[in-house]
Amino acid sequence: METASPTILIFTDGACTGNPGPGGWASIVSLPDGTVHELGGGNPATTNNRMEMAAAIRALAMLELTEANKIILYTDSTYLIRGITQWIWGWRSRGWKSAEGKDVANRDLWEELLRQVTRLKPSALEWKYVRGHAGYPGNERCDEIAVSFAKFKPEPLYVGPLDGYFVDLNDLPDEQALPEPKKAGVKSSSSGSKTASGPVTYLSYHGGIVERHSTWAECERRVKGQSNAKFKKIKSVQEERETLTGWGLDGKSIIN
Repeated sequence: METASPTILIFTDGACTGNPGPGGWASIVSLPDGTVHELGGGNPATTNNRMEMAAAIRALAMLELTEANKIILYTDSTYLIRGITQWIWGWRSRGWKSAEGKDVANRDLWEELLRQVTRLKPSALEWKYVRGHAGYPGNERCDEIAVSFAKFKPEPLYVGPLDGYFVDLNDLPDEQALPEPKKAGVKSSSSGSKTASGPVTYLSYHGGIVERHSTWAECERRVKGQSNAKFKKIKSVQEERETLTGWGLDGKSIIN
């Protein structure tokens, strides 16, 4: 009887002020041994794409595997996912030239990323898209770390047991299709869809007080920069009850 491979969960994100300009990258790596590692760094002159790539490279580079694992990596960068799963094979076959014959941007990082992916075989690596700033704790925490490094005010990085981590990594995004590339001069017809398809409410917990928010922006303002705060996107009354129970609280603790 076959047993499931141990799973490694990774969230990554990159940020850049100016693009190009000062940038930061961040990764959260949850290992099968029950530990969580936050990684982060910055560059005074870079681009957002390079920081997105750096985050993935650093997360994969820290893995030293002695057996095949299932690796799930969440990122909000369509450039990163399409590059490593689709475009890279054509680039390499053409001597790192684009279909138009131009030099491929960020070739140094693409080559290093491919080296890391190849190194980890036979582990299965899944690249999954998560919409940025949608309230998913792993993605939001990575954004917070990346922005802090871009602003030269780095967040303290957590390394320790999963059950002591202040971010709920069990709140995973639903399967999301990779958005189609935007065409120049064409505005997206779904620009308002985030609110329409979003959760009913958000919960935040800080300083012994739980608050319910109707938008992620309100929730983010309360928890951002608070390392001991908890937050979660809530889709139903039942999920709210379960979340409060998990936090050791009840509905009476909520201030609307």
